[in-house]
Amino acid sequence: MKKLLALFIIICITIFVGCVTAPPFYRAAGEGDMKTVKELLDRGTDVNQKGGGGLLNDGSALDIASMMGHTEIVKLLLDRGANVNYAHGNMGWTALSSAAYKGHTDTVKLLIERGADINRAIFALDKGVGTGQAIELLKELRRERAAIQSATARPSAEIRSAPTAIRSDIDELPAVRAKQNGDSYAIVIGIEQYRQKLTKADFAVADARIVTEYLTNVMGFPEENVVTLLNDRAAKSDFEKYFEKWLSNNVEKDATVFIYYSGHGAPNPKTFDAYLVPYDGDPSFIDQTGYSLKRMYDALGKLPAKEIIVALDACFSGAGGRSVIAKGARPLVMNLPSTALSKNMTVLSASSGEQISSTYDEKGHGLFTYFMLKGIKNEDVVMPDGSIKMADLFSYIKPQVERIARKQYNNEQTPQLIAGGN
Repeated sequence: MKKLLALFIIICITIFVGCVTAPPFYRAAGEGDMKTVKELLDRGTDVNQKGGGGLLNDGSALDIASMMGHTEIVKLLLDRGANVNYAHGNMGWTALSSAAYKGHTDTVKLLIERGADINRAIFALDKGVGTGQAIELLKELRRERAAIQSATARPSAEIRSAPTAIRSDIDELPAVRAKQNGDSYAIVIGIEQYRQKLTKADFAVADARIVTEYLTNVMGFPEENVVTLLNDRAAKSDFEKYFEKWLSNNVEKDATVFIYYSGHGAPNPKTFDAYLVPYDGDPSFIDQTGYSLKRMYDALGKLPAKEIIVALDACFSGAGGRSVIAKGARPLVMNLPSTALSKNMTVLSASSGEQISSTYDEKGHGLFTYFMLKGIKNEDVVMPDGSIKMADLFSYIKPQVERIARKQYNNEQTPQLIAGGN
């Protein structure tokens, strides 16, 4: 009975393109009528307008164009702002579910490239019958995507040929693992060597790699939802692409976002703004070549996520350590105001505004990163759903970092916990 009902629904979905109850825009998208679709959009038609025919065609124009394999119309709709992850019907099908079910591989690849959630599409397809081939197609593309991201994350030949890195206790992952959460997304950045031959940010690559391991193997982040950018793969254009486009294309309501950066920070001596230094950044022209914290916070603040955590193993004074400054300039006191953060955002920073961020040489990591991960491993701060008890984690990190900084480096380093609005 279930199979007959599902078959009936699928047949109805296939023929409803010509349903007279559907709006002209929806019908044109399903019929592949590019001219009419463009004209209606130019006249102000809502790109996310629904079919309006109840259960069988409550999807959007993007859904029906995807199901029919009209790839050029799909591209146009996406360019005009169509919601790539809109779910419709009792089974929650998305445009990607529909395209995969009908075997339109080019359309499927385009949707994934533009931010379609593969896990959500698979979950929706898994509720029906006769969808096995579509699910396998999406799983294969998911594997390919993960492999590409892994290749993208590979460091330069110089780093790959370096001697075996120091291993510490945090490099052995804890046995306890959170349940995987498909609504978790992360950007992990580690820049150790810079195009401008800046002072090396020791262990930044090792930091980023182990953070990715914790996210995917301990905290329940799907591998395909974690972007890892190392060295020359972390240019300013990569910051712009992933912070301002990739996240907004993927993150939806109630999602969790984790941002990690290990590398140099830099101040702007004229405006006193703090900047992350991309691989191709130049502290002498930091406002043109850097990526400001304000810009990053603005991009993150537009996301509908339930929780955004930013961890910065960098400093911004220009006084040394993981910070740089234009030649001839003096170190500054940099403030990281909570007013720049949205209410769903929390920032963990390696040091206060006038300090430097140290490495922990004997452990092969940044001092802050080492104790952040040690806290996650040993202090029972990760909840079963992968979320972190931030106050407990910070209470562990702060005294540990302060103690080692004073004891081994005769240096003051005080990590900061900054919550949006506080």
